[in-house]
Amino acid sequence: MYRKTYARIDGKILENNVKEIKNKYKDYQYYIGVVKNNAYHHGMRVIQNLIRGGINYFAVSSLEEALLVRKYTQDIPVLVLEPVDVEFIDDVLNNKITITVESLDYLKSLNKIDLAYEVKIHLKLDTGMNRLGLKTSKEVKEAVKIISKNEQLFLEGIYTHFATTGVQDFYYDRQVENFLDLTSEIDLASIPIVHLDRSLTLVTHDKLPYANGVRLGIAMFGFSGSRTIGKGFKATLRNIKRNLYVKKYHISPTILENDLQLSTAFSLYSSVMTLRKVKKGEVVGYNASYQVNEDGVIATIPIGYADGVSKEYGYVVIRNKKYPIVADAMDMIMVLVDETVKTKDKVEIFGDTITIQEVKGRLNINAQHLFNRITTRVPRVHVDGKDEVEIKY
Repeated sequence: MYRKTYARIDGKILENNVKEIKNKYKDYQYYIGVVKNNAYHHGMRVIQNLIRGGINYFAVSSLEEALLVRKYTQDIPVLVLEPVDVEFIDDVLNNKITITVESLDYLKSLNKIDLAYEVKIHLKLDTGMNRLGLKTSKEVKEAVKIISKNEQLFLEGIYTHFATTGVQDFYYDRQVENFLDLTSEIDLASIPIVHLDRSLTLVTHDKLPYANGVRLGIAMFGFSGSRTIGKGFKATLRNIKRNLYVKKYHISPTILENDLQLSTAFSLYSSVMTLRKVKKGEVVGYNASYQVNEDGVIATIPIGYADGVSKEYGYVVIRNKKYPIVADAMDMIMVLVDETVKTKDKVEIFGDTITIQEVKGRLNINAQHLFNRITTRVPRVHVDGKDEVEIKY
C-alpha cells in the first residue's frame, strides 16, 4: 500500500465467531452466511474462514456478488437474495447459483425457458416487509405447482425476512403468523430448506420448529445482539413499560441477553503523514473550523471522508494515547497531537483501543453502516494466522 492506510481483517476471528454461534445454536442444518456487499466490506477472501467455521451455504445480494463468491469456493451453494434477470440464466446455471423467485410473473418467465441444466430455486414470501415476495397463499400454491411440473426447476428452499426483532413490537409474531398462512396450502415439510431467522432474531427467539436454516449476517462479524437489562430505577421503569406492552399486544416470549462470545475482526489504521507546529489563535481545516487554543502540533493523517472517516469519529490513537480529530477533508484528517508523536507513527482509527462499539455509538449508527462507510479506496489486509495478504480494489 502506498499511503499506509488500510483495514486489517482477522479471518481467524470470523472462523471462531461462526464456531461459537453454531455451538450455542446447534439445532439447524443450514448455516447460511450472508456475505453481501463484499462480506460487509470485510472482503470476500474471508469466505474460506467462514467455511472453516461451519458455514455451509452463502447468500448474496446480486449475481455479481455470487460470482465473486465462486472465486473462493466452487462447492458451497450460493443463494442470490434478489431476483436475477432471466436474461442471465446461463451464468446462473454455469456457476451453480441458486436463485430467488419472488413473483409469479418472474417464475412464469423462467418456466418458458428451455433450461440446459436444473436450476435451484428458493421461494421468497412477503410476510409484511413489503419489499420482495409472494403475498398470498394462492400465489404460493400456484408457484409450487408450476415448479413441480418442470423437471429443470428444483424447489430447494422457502424463506422470508423479518422486519424487526420482535423484542419491543408485535411485528415478528405477525410475520410468523403470515408465513404459516402463506404456506398453509402446500406441504412445507417437503421443502428441503426453510429459513426465516436472521442474526438478531436468532438470538431473541426460540427456534421455529419448521425451520432448519438460519441466515447469519452481522453476528458472524462480531455482534451478538445481546441487550443488557440493566439495574437501577430507570432500568426498572423500562422493564415495567416493556412488560406492559408485551402483555397488551400478546407478544411471544423473547430473549434479551445471550452469552455469545464474539469478537470483531475489522480494524482500521493509517499513519502520520506530516507534522506542523501551530501557534495559539491559528486555524485548521476548511472554513477555519478549528481554532488552536494554545501552541501545539497538528498531525495530518492520509485518511478522510472519501474513505469513510470524518472528524465525527472524535479521536485516534497514536503511541497508545488518544488525540482529538480537529478537522477533516476528502482525503485527510488533522489531529491535535504533542511533541511525542513522530512522522510515520501508526495511527489507530478503531481497533484494540478505540472499539467499533465506541465509534458506532459516537456516530449513532449500527455496525452494518459503519463497515459500509469504509470505502474500497482502503485496501484490506486479510490476516489468516501468520499469512497476510493485501487486497486492493
